[in-house]
Amino acid sequence: MAPKVLISDKLSDAAVQIFKDRGIDVDFRPDLGKDKDALAAEIGKYDGLAIRSATKVTAKLLENATNLKVVGRAGIGTDNVDKEAASKKGVIVMNTPFGNMITTAEHAIAMMFAVARQIPEASASTHAGKWEKSKFMGVELTAKTLGVIGAGNIGGIVCDRAKGLKMKVIAYDPFLSEEKAEKMGVEKVELETLLKRADFITLHVPLTDSTRNILSRENLEKTKKGVRIINCARGGLVDEEALADLLKSGHVAGAAFDVFSVEPATENPLFNLPNVVCTPHLGASTTEAQENVALQVAEQMANYLLDGAVENALNMPSMTAEEAKTMGPWVKLAEHLGSFIGQMTDDAIKAINITYDGIVSEMNLKALDAAVIAGVMKASQPDMNMVSAPVIAKERGIQISTTSQDKTGVFDGYIKVTMVSESKERSIAGTCFSDGKPRFIQIKGINIDAEVGNHMLYTTNADVPGIIGKLGAVLGDHGANVANFTLGRSKAGGEAIAIAYLDDSVEAGVIKELKATGLFQQVKALEFNL
Repeated sequence: MAPKVLISDKLSDAAVQIFKDRGIDVDFRPDLGKDKDALAAEIGKYDGLAIRSATKVTAKLLENATNLKVVGRAGIGTDNVDKEAASKKGVIVMNTPFGNMITTAEHAIAMMFAVARQIPEASASTHAGKWEKSKFMGVELTAKTLGVIGAGNIGGIVCDRAKGLKMKVIAYDPFLSEEKAEKMGVEKVELETLLKRADFITLHVPLTDSTRNILSRENLEKTKKGVRIINCARGGLVDEEALADLLKSGHVAGAAFDVFSVEPATENPLFNLPNVVCTPHLGASTTEAQENVALQVAEQMANYLLDGAVENALNMPSMTAEEAKTMGPWVKLAEHLGSFIGQMTDDAIKAINITYDGIVSEMNLKALDAAVIAGVMKASQPDMNMVSAPVIAKERGIQISTTSQDKTGVFDGYIKVTMVSESKERSIAGTCFSDGKPRFIQIKGINIDAEVGNHMLYTTNADVPGIIGKLGAVLGDHGANVANFTLGRSKAGGEAIAIAYLDDSVEAGVIKELKATGLFQQVKALEFNL
């Protein structure tokens, strides 16, 4: 059955067509997102939800989203999505961070021109029939110093455009290396230096605990007299009341804001002040940007629903379509290894240690980690997946550690999972052969070559004669048909492992009778979803 996607906000017809062309059943209902009750009544039908900003994906809505696998936001901001609730529900949240980069950067440059030449006020004055030429004395951008706070994707474009305007560009960004700054042709500085030197300051960082009020009253007071400040990034980065005070005092010569601490902004300390340019969050509002983000979100959601590719996800490691093809068997192996550990464990898990060896150590390890954890957690909560399991594991205080190493054995690559519980430590390792099928290659330190079956009976015992006969007899007495057997042992007379592959699930009576013989240290029925 084809996946079903709901588009509950206004998206371009081209995005709708992408879903159709990929064979996805799509419902385009652009006004549904405004009616939370109607949306809640419908959401259970869909595997994917494509939105803009009008639809609010709340914890309450997600309770009704029984089939939902992915939410795609056409745009950068995801404040309208409860990402924590989505993660616990196992729903991937994607955005499209690159579709409107140029548009947002251009808006910042336009706002800088507007405040430098007082264009909005001059325009309003002229429209009113006045001719106040001397009133609107501006400043040139050429040779001025632009301080860029945040030199990432959008900030980097602003730097490039500003250099074209013959401005001197300095940048504050803790993640910007000296080498990258040199390549960009900007000077990397600390925030204190930027505040003192910049004639114009533009912000291009997300709103986080560390960036909230980055231009606080204290920092604004450190700026160069006559500075002009532009914010087209996020509301909350600037103390708006403090900025209003400094504009009134003349310390700050002007400001241009596209974003505000409270939106929609119907009132704000910056409103109606001279030489303050305000726009209603228009950074991404161009025809090209709207089309780009719509097409991008449709492609990303289709790639995930059809091929398992995870792109620009905010609550799960991303995995490109190409990676998904290459890593598919290894992701499945990782989940099977975790599932084995989870099904074998009866007491509380304290830690999961994962080792990646050889070719697998060069893959997307975060995605593989998520698959292992999902396999472990599914044993007790079957609805877990690669999104929700790491969140729940963290909440439970389970410590996750990973190690990657060069090839150390006969296999080109393998994954080893070690679980530490309250009472014991247990390990299993596996690999993928050329046929793409996952194999268990070591259990409890005992080498073995075991395929993964839907219904498996796992036993451990002392390596003595008659064990296999007894195992077969008990299974036969209960009408359990054995498709295959796999055996392994530490040494002659040491600990031995047997795995029986059955046509159907193992009956409780089989386990009870095998345990009653006193011959087996451990008897476990294992189920795998192949």
